[in-house]
Amino acid sequence: MRLENKIAIITGAGSGFGEGIAARFAEEGAKVVVADIDPENGKRVAETTENAVFCQVDVTDNAEVKAMVEMAVGEFGGLDILVNNAGIAQRNGSMLDVPEDVFDRIYAVNVKSIYLSALHTVPVLRQRGAGVIINTASTAAVSPRPGLTWYNGSKGAVVTLTKSMAVELAPDNIRVNAINPVIGLTGLTADFMGGEDKPEIREKFISTIPLGRMSTPLDIANAALYFASDEAAFVTGVCMEVDGGRCI
Repeated sequence: MRLENKIAIITGAGSGFGEGIAARFAEEGAKVVVADIDPENGKRVAETTENAVFCQVDVTDNAEVKAMVEMAVGEFGGLDILVNNAGIAQRNGSMLDVPEDVFDRIYAVNVKSIYLSALHTVPVLRQRGAGVIINTASTAAVSPRPGLTWYNGSKGAVVTLTKSMAVELAPDNIRVNAINPVIGLTGLTADFMGGEDKPEIREKFISTIPLGRMSTPLDIANAALYFASDEAAFVTGVCMEVDGGRCI
């Protein structure tokens, strides 16, 4: 059991990559806080995942993020792992057609949430004497696709934040890494494709991935499991592409 007796918070765990990470961590012995803004899906995942509890949270709200961390400590007695997985997409299209409120929401969910979670988790991890933070970035940060400019920029910020956090928190034995998934089979897929997930549009995206398929929640969960485990004890500041060769 690679995460036996570890306590993890996973944001955006009610579906997609986050759901896959929650299930994989639980299989390896972790106690999991399934954090999501959607109570229906969040409760579903928590109820079907061993040693899991649900926490409804808007990751852009300081008070709610604080309460999420307090719940982990209250329910399980501490915190060892934080996975900042919650995110939203930009519908594929001209960068000039994105309304200001949509831009603000993209940066609040994809970037500000990492700031807020750090405010409340880092003190707990310092008290613990060690910890792991995993951020979900994107291949969009490394090899941007057209039509997703503001989303690309938000994920570029996640990569830079990951590296900077890793350096700053290393003296506390807190490791910080990121995963860069290629487009996957999640609730955001249609937005990346411009609003419709059609076979011909999907094939256009798949044609840019050398291994010939999209990513799956299990692909991302296995990468997160490695970063969270003691096998990665000397790994920090790494932003790993899990992309079937997309960024080569």
